[in-house]
Amino acid sequence: MDNDVSAGSTGSTTSIAGRLALGITLLAFGLGYTDLIDGVTAADAVSIAHYVGGVALFIAGLFALRDRDTGDGTAFTVLGALWFTWAVSAGAQVSDNAAGLFLLLFALVTLSLTAAGGDQLTRGTYGLFLVGLVLMAVARFADSDVLTQAGGWFAAAAGAVAWYAATAALAHWPTALPRRAAGRGVTATG
Repeated sequence: MDNDVSAGSTGSTTSIAGRLALGITLLAFGLGYTDLIDGVTAADAVSIAHYVGGVALFIAGLFALRDRDTGDGTAFTVLGALWFTWAVSAGAQVSDNAAGLFLLLFALVTLSLTAAGGDQLTRGTYGLFLVGLVLMAVARFADSDVLTQAGGWFAAAAGAVAWYAATAALAHWPTALPRRAAGRGVTATG
């Protein structure tokens, strides 16, 4: 990895705080669906999703918008609002189709964030989360525990990438994969 790569947009205090909040929320949410830790479910992530993913992420988004960082500002405020909504409605009795629809709408927002670009870690975070949300939405429509678990793994991976992005910016770790020159590493045989 190239250690000379700057943290780019991940270097602002607001972006670091937002990525930490998103990372922790995604890890808790995703791991809750994986059944990796005995007795830990997605319902256990509700408090984190409510306060860290909802309130803290929304506030980080407002600060980013104030600093004219429209990418992180938009992402953090919208995701904060969605996490808050998920958390406060977690105990409500809704049909599987309604829950699947909410996850698909959440996925559409994440698709927009993925398409908006940004650095590799930002696109990786949103891309992994997008796949996780689509898998979990389909799982709700099809009543599939296997797809739910797979979606949880993608969400947890997205959380790990978001956490790394924030930590990398704080610790001055690499934030981009090195690029290979075309043809490099290929040898001609005669």
